[in-house]
Amino acid sequence: FAFPPGSKDAALEAILSGAHTLHTTSTTSGLVVVEGYDSGINASARLTNISARSQVGTGENILIAGFNLAGSGTLRLLVRAVGPTLSTFGVVAPLADPRLEIFSSTGAKVAEADNWDASLATTFSTIGAFALPAGSKDAATVITLNAGTGYTVQVSGVNGGTGEALVEVYALR
Repeated sequence: FAFPPGSKDAALEAILSGAHTLHTTSTTSGLVVVEGYDSGINASARLTNISARSQVGTGENILIAGFNLAGSGTLRLLVRAVGPTLSTFGVVAPLADPRLEIFSSTGAKVAEADNWDASLATTFSTIGAFALPAGSKDAATVITLNAGTGYTVQVSGVNGGTGEALVEVYALR
């Protein structure tokens, strides 16, 4: 979508290789939408994961990440909502017990997860995701989704909990 004339929105186009992090800052408070696109210029390179860390509140103040799967067919994904494990990275007030829900662009819930299963540990290490401690209350799931549509991952706190969380979406080969 186009930015209105005179807006203070920001955009950047860059050819990147390897891992990168984007930080957004502002002199005021409010919500921000950060979008990342794989333009497909280099067919041998592809976007393999995207993540966002933010404060998780309640109601309309939960963490929501959207993504589109281009093309046709299906794609298998690992989706994680990391809360308590963030404390090992110095996050002072992590979300103690995150819950994730995945919705299609039609609004239909296609998956949900509260906590994670130890059988996913191998998947984490295979794709380069950091390990989660056994028995942690972080949430994760593997799901196969249809390409050609958009999805959102909604991260909330179990029993109305609040705190910092990281939402991650990894493409699995």
